Amino acid sequence: MEEGAERGDGVTVRDAEGEADARARACLTAVTPPGDLWLGAMLAEHGADRVWAELVAGAPPPPVPHEEDEEPGPEALVRLERRWARWGAAARGVDPDGLLGDSAAAGIRFVTPWDPEWPGRLEELDLPGGRRSHGLWVRGGGNLRNLCLRSVAVVGARSATPYGEHVVSEMAYELSERAVVVVSGGAYGIDGAAHRAAQANGSTVVVLACGLDVDYPRGHAGLFADVARTGVLVSERPVGATPRAPDFLVRNRLIAALTPGTVVVEAGRRSGALNTASHAAELNRVLMAVPGPVTSAMSVGSHMLLRDWHAGCVTCADDVVAQVGALGELPPEAGPLRVSAELDEDGARVLAAVPRSGAGPAVIAMASGTGLERAMRVLGMLAAAGLVERCPSGWRLPQ
Repeated sequence: MEEGAERGDGVTVRDAEGEADARARACLTAVTPPGDLWLGAMLAEHGADRVWAELVAGAPPPPVPHEEDEEPGPEALVRLERRWARWGAAARGVDPDGLLGDSAAAGIRFVTPWDPEWPGRLEELDLPGGRRSHGLWVRGGGNLRNLCLRSVAVVGARSATPYGEHVVSEMAYELSERAVVVVSGGAYGIDGAAHRAAQANGSTVVVLACGLDVDYPRGHAGLFADVARTGVLVSERPVGATPRAPDFLVRNRLIAALTPGTVVVEAGRRSGALNTASHAAELNRVLMAVPGPVTSAMSVGSHMLLRDWHAGCVTCADDVVAQVGALGELPPEAGPLRVSAELDEDGARVLAAVPRSGAGPAVIAMASGTGLERAMRVLGMLAAAGLVERCPSGWRLPQ
């Protein structure tokens, strides 16, 4: 079976090199901050296996190429060496087997950029200066990549007003009716109301700033358990990790990157939702905001987005779908995403290669004459369209 293929039970099968890379990336999440630019450059240049091995060995950091005008000065080099030393001290205390074993026992899997479940939109974080993601911990019965194919981020204030919670609940429920997955941060207030409404009618994606075995906030333990049945919870932090203030801001870039558009329902003048909005704007995602009462402090941020950032004004699910649909991501009609009869060449070949009895993605890729990665992308789109479905042996035509 080829690297990155999946068994019928959905478990990614990697070759030895891919397994070593995934193991090293998983360990790095236990000692390095999410989205670290210097670490990202090292991984791109040397690979995770070498970086982790040299950290554990106490070796100097592998060199990272720089443009001549970007060479770090003496003070910056000292700071990097101290950072590397801190990481190394922490790395020597990590038990890789224990980390992976505890994660598996908690129903948590680790997904790397080379795995079929990795969302393609995260590739845009790899642009120069971008805080790329080195790997994701995922918990739940849904497929992260497939859930994010047709999705919208919905964020807002923790101290939401009854107005905001009413608007977001109706919007999230109606988006779910239109087969649009809501992605949010799992916090109290707007986030929680969005997740509950979406989960009541489908699936949702919760992006957390802590380990997925840590219920934060504690009052959402039941909600997170419910989400895990059909959706997923996602984090860049390993099991046991409690949230730190900087992690929430770094986490917000994932919420923005996973979806083609972000809706801010309520936000004060200083709000984490505005941080998510700024990431969405930097990534050229569709930015939307819900207007609120002019007397409400919780709508100051939303009104600023409408006035100064030229965010789209949305008041319901139809408005959201119309805004994002302008980019061709979501058609405006309700119901599951449908693929026209005029599939592109690869789409038609992959669909024709899917047997009614079912087959694994590697077999379908070979039969269709496409590469495995391309076949997986197409299968995900076909699944979102209802043209293929998962089965014990892999993928099949709907029964």
